[in-house]
Amino acid sequence: SESAMSFPTSTDIGTFRNILTNLLNTNNDVRTKAEELFEKVPPIDKNFLLLNVCNDDSVPPEEAELAAVLLRRLITSDFDEVYMKIPSDVQQQIKSHLLARLQQNFNINLRKKISDVVSELARNFIDENGTNNWQEYLNFLFEGACSSDPTLREIALLMFAAVPGVFGNQQNKYLNVICQMLSQTLIDQQSLQVRYAAVKAFSAFMLANEKEIPVQKMFSDAHCDVSLLKVFQETLEIKDADPDEVLRSLVDLVEVCPQFFKSQIDHLFHLCWKGLSNKEQLDSTRQLSIEVFVTICEAAPAMVRKCGSKHVPANILSTLEMMMELEEEPGWDFIDDDNTDEENDSNCVVAEAALDRLACSLGGKTILPLVMTAIQQMLSSDDWKGRYAGLMAISAIGEGCHKQMSAILQKVVDRVLPFLIDQNTRVRYAACNALGQMSTDFAPVFQKKFHEKVITSLLQLLSDPSSPRVQAHAGAALVNFFEDCPKSILSPYLNNIVLQLEAVLCSKLTELAEKGTKLVLEQVVVTLASLADSAQEKFVEHYDKFMPCLKFIIENTNQPHLLILRGKTIECVSLIGLAVGKDKFLPDASHVMELLLKNQASDAVISEDDPQLSYMITAWARICKILGKGFEPYLQFVMGPVLKAASLRPEIAVLDSDDMKVVGNDDDWEFVNLGEKHNFGIRTAGLEDKATACQMLVCYAKELKESFAAYAEETVQLMVPMLKFYFHDGVRIAAAEILPWILESAKIRGEAYVQNMWRFILPPLLEALVAEPEPEVVSEHMSAFAQCIEVLNCHCLTQDDMSQLIKILTKYLENHFKRCEERENTRKDEDHDEASEEELLRQDDEDVYILSKISEICCTLFSTYKQEFFVCFEMLLPHFIKLLDPQRNWQDRQWSLCVFADIIEYCGPACEKYQQYFLPSILASVADESPDLRQTAAFTVGVLAQHGGPTFTDYCAKECLPLLIQMINAPESRSEENERATENAISSITKIFMSNNPSVNADEIIPVWITWLPIWEDEEEAKYVFNVLCTLLESNNAPLLGPENRNLPRIVHIVAEAFFREAIEPTSEVGKRVVTLVKDIKKNAELFSACVVNMPTDLQEALHSALIVTN
Repeated sequence: SESAMSFPTSTDIGTFRNILTNLLNTNNDVRTKAEELFEKVPPIDKNFLLLNVCNDDSVPPEEAELAAVLLRRLITSDFDEVYMKIPSDVQQQIKSHLLARLQQNFNINLRKKISDVVSELARNFIDENGTNNWQEYLNFLFEGACSSDPTLREIALLMFAAVPGVFGNQQNKYLNVICQMLSQTLIDQQSLQVRYAAVKAFSAFMLANEKEIPVQKMFSDAHCDVSLLKVFQETLEIKDADPDEVLRSLVDLVEVCPQFFKSQIDHLFHLCWKGLSNKEQLDSTRQLSIEVFVTICEAAPAMVRKCGSKHVPANILSTLEMMMELEEEPGWDFIDDDNTDEENDSNCVVAEAALDRLACSLGGKTILPLVMTAIQQMLSSDDWKGRYAGLMAISAIGEGCHKQMSAILQKVVDRVLPFLIDQNTRVRYAACNALGQMSTDFAPVFQKKFHEKVITSLLQLLSDPSSPRVQAHAGAALVNFFEDCPKSILSPYLNNIVLQLEAVLCSKLTELAEKGTKLVLEQVVVTLASLADSAQEKFVEHYDKFMPCLKFIIENTNQPHLLILRGKTIECVSLIGLAVGKDKFLPDASHVMELLLKNQASDAVISEDDPQLSYMITAWARICKILGKGFEPYLQFVMGPVLKAASLRPEIAVLDSDDMKVVGNDDDWEFVNLGEKHNFGIRTAGLEDKATACQMLVCYAKELKESFAAYAEETVQLMVPMLKFYFHDGVRIAAAEILPWILESAKIRGEAYVQNMWRFILPPLLEALVAEPEPEVVSEHMSAFAQCIEVLNCHCLTQDDMSQLIKILTKYLENHFKRCEERENTRKDEDHDEASEEELLRQDDEDVYILSKISEICCTLFSTYKQEFFVCFEMLLPHFIKLLDPQRNWQDRQWSLCVFADIIEYCGPACEKYQQYFLPSILASVADESPDLRQTAAFTVGVLAQHGGPTFTDYCAKECLPLLIQMINAPESRSEENERATENAISSITKIFMSNNPSVNADEIIPVWITWLPIWEDEEEAKYVFNVLCTLLESNNAPLLGPENRNLPRIVHIVAEAFFREAIEPTSEVGKRVVTLVKDIKKNAELFSACVVNMPTDLQEALHSALIVTN
């Protein structure tokens, strides 16, 4: 019989069976030895031995199932090594035998495991052209799915689910048959297990064809959506059914193909509500029901708002009710660990996260009215769980409902504040949480409006020792409040806050010594660090109160259970040092570094899992910023640990479904479903430390410059490959960001050394620009490339390099237009609404930011290559012309105009080659309604006046000058929105009359010009304009001074206001020129008195301070 067939091997089957038995042994040593022996079996022998075990009915099921799992893994990992070396007739024998074996009636679990083997084999027999070379497998799927045996139907469907792309390039030929197979098995009358399998198969097939709209329509026309939801409904209603099987498939399906459920969305949401609201269901079922609902809201929010609004309220109310499913915890107040909050998979935490996601996806217009009514009732509840959940709900919705909630923020805050003194401590905790979260979500408006009540109330709780958990959370809320609090608001409270923190710090240090408790102490240290970070130089007067105590903690907390406290204290010291500055911190700097480097100095190695490591690495970088070049002596001690942390190689694995059952819930791992029973896993523990270390390397290279040269080569060899470290965006950003700084530091070693380093950097950097998937990271890579060119400041690109770069920029420009078109099409979609428009505007901003970086690259290339870059630029020119089209958005026109401004600036009169494109655009843009575009256009006029040459004198004087004057004299020209555009217009007029333009009468313009001054927003333009003012004053320019020097008071007033608004620094070059001229005027006491007599006091004080500073 087929089941009796066995394959010859050189390894004894008895010995091999013994290995398998020991692999199942619970004794680690026995199992490890068996694993070693198993690995030594040759792959081909292993294949046949495992086949023989799977084939032998006398083998215990558990052992045979293990053999099937190992055989599938062998095929996955070593298919070419094993099957391609087996003669084709033997291959055929194996395939035929396995299919025949599946049709026999034996242990169902083993049959399923063997079906996984067959599916994996089928996947590998699909060639590169998409041709399936195992026709019998396809026949088995269809025949099995139509079999009278429900088990065989189930197995056939599970095999199809495992390899939904098994039809390869013949799929269209079989599409009708596939549709018929799946639509019929979804309504299988005989077996719920078959219907489960059909749901899996249907879901897998739809995911594999997510972009094939005709395929989705075919299955929709066959009512597969209705049938699938009927299976879901049955599983919720039938006792002992397993809704989770269906729900897991639904989650994947609604995420990728939400539109497929558009006609059934009410039914789907009703079923989600049934699953979520029924407390008799398993927690996993209820949570997966929420997940389906939330996922489709995230995937197609506009569709949900338009078509699914009927059942949205019920689902949201049930989510809020689930947030109240909390457990009483005796001793909660005194748990001395901040990681003991509700479990991540508890119902209340899952529901809170779901509410947050719903608010972000559906938006405040939909969510806030539904939620606020329910929250009011929850806050009025006699049960603490209702009040707690209501406050946590306020925390959850702030980000997504930002716009709508801002309008009622006063009411919300007034409602929350009384709960800080609730009789239940967990409610107080939730109130702290709500205030802390609102501090983040609504900053800085929240801080400006509610500082008095919030700071005072949270400080009271921080000083109340009755519940350490609440005490610590009040401190955490203050951290959030301080982070974005303007110094001017924080300053009046600083003394009181410091007194309270000092008192709590002292008492908790005593508690640590007497009782060993540390939760509140850890938090106070963090709160103190945040306060110093926000207060900056205003913290100087409080420095001496805390630094001795903090150094004491660092020195005396080396025990393992106190290392996090030590780490947070290290962070606190470095942030205080950064806040107060070098002069104040310097006397303590060497002692602090000595404490931090004790381990390195004694050659002790910091363990990778030491919780202090990340704190130390960031602290060293901050101290480097404080000390600057003075940090160089410490570099030899810190670079080892930092480079080691930056070098971390994460554990990765491709896991199958069986592996996932073992490690799928491990918090240290993250998994991505690759489809077809494969999951990619990465161990995330340590990734953040790696990213931090990489960012700190950037800091060292940037701050130390040539002092970093000794580490430049080792660092560049480490960082360049990380441009492709796709496990963490921050690592790739740091890898790009450090490159120009490393090149700068390497200059001390000579030009040849720098060029060799650049040749090492460039190819991977260009490759990263091609391959990078994240827009945010792309922009950083582009910026780094531009800065590298700027640092090198020479012809550092070969012809091939330049050609590759132009291709890359062309691709991004083409994609820019393509994405713009896609968004315009989306705006025509019937489901498009105000909230989805916000998402499109966010995507617009993302694209425009990349456009700005393309402009930055062009700028550096023109500044370096001048007219030589014209040849390459010609290939990009059509795109920049297209961007200037008056029909395009103002951002597109702005960044294109910036590129032409760079051409004018760096190529001078040769820019006339492109004048037909930029001259009309300048005139149109100067009068545009967008202030940003007007600013760019006005700036470009000034550049043209300075660098364009005689060709453009009439254009600047006769066509642009009247428009610029019109812009300056417009009614709202000095409003906050228009200020920078107006200042650029003033500066450009300055450049026009200073460029010896024969078409301009400077004597007529200058008396009007001084009435427009000062300018203060645009630092570069202010510097230029005040230098011109000095030049005119130094030459006693008559139109400037006016008859009998009548304009001098006005001029002194302009200067005073410039100092008051910090438009110029008194110690800068232009500042010194201005001060010298004012001092000359001051020599005539009577004249100077007349100049300042009517000047406001604050301007007089600013002028006086400037004159003193430069003495």
